[in-house]
Amino acid sequence: MKNLKLWMMAAVLICGATVLTACSNDDRPAVSGKKLAEKIIGKWMIADIDGKPALTNDKSVVTFLSDSKATFSSSRSDFTESTVKWQSHVAYDAEISGNKITLTGLPNEAVRIVQTYHVTAIDDAQMIAKFNLTRYHHDEVIADTKQHIRYTKVATDYSEAIIGLWECTELTGIETFNDANARLEFMADGTYKFYRKNDAGDWESVTTREFQKYFVDGQLLSTRWKNHGENELREWWEIDSIDGDKMVWSALRQSDNDNTVQQVMKWKKVE
Repeated sequence: MKNLKLWMMAAVLICGATVLTACSNDDRPAVSGKKLAEKIIGKWMIADIDGKPALTNDKSVVTFLSDSKATFSSSRSDFTESTVKWQSHVAYDAEISGNKITLTGLPNEAVRIVQTYHVTAIDDAQMIAKFNLTRYHHDEVIADTKQHIRYTKVATDYSEAIIGLWECTELTGIETFNDANARLEFMADGTYKFYRKNDAGDWESVTTREFQKYFVDGQLLSTRWKNHGENELREWWEIDSIDGDKMVWSALRQSDNDNTVQQVMKWKKVE
């Protein structure tokens, strides 16, 4: 009987140790710092936010140049601090600790942005992370966002291929600020020109705008413009392909009835 009691006590201790070990393993990062540093290099674009496909205007691109340097591109249009929320390849410092990545950037002298990614899974095609973005204005927190985000790795950067004059040949889905009667000429300096065909069939440059700017980071195309005496406007697209003189854009939009709509625009290059 004494031996039986000793055996039972030993079994309990062994089971308890096993449970503690299992808990310890669960608490450890699912992705090690070494693996993260190896896999993270490259360009990543948001695909899902909190388990739902991300609208194109909510997308951003982060490019890890190394395990200590990155760039970030994003655009927002809530008409508050719009210049801050237009980030085209802004330099960020990166730091990796375990499965945590911390990015720190200074879009301007008054604003500091800190992004943290707790990476739960990463491979050559996608990354899943708990994401937190904190925006500081003179060290005062003015925005704090927490999300679960899935990123996809971007293989192609269309920032050079888009340069030139393009004419729309087809538009499907809801109309936004661009429509089928459009030519866009993208310049290397980050500006573009917008043309319309008049009643006589001639293309004319739209001259009612104070400025027209754009950036391309990977597949993400962001445009911004301002008509005289009006608010600034923005529009976002994903470049699906540029093949010779053919270009295809797409965008996931939210319609007036809160449904999502896939929009597609096709272009041909004009010499």
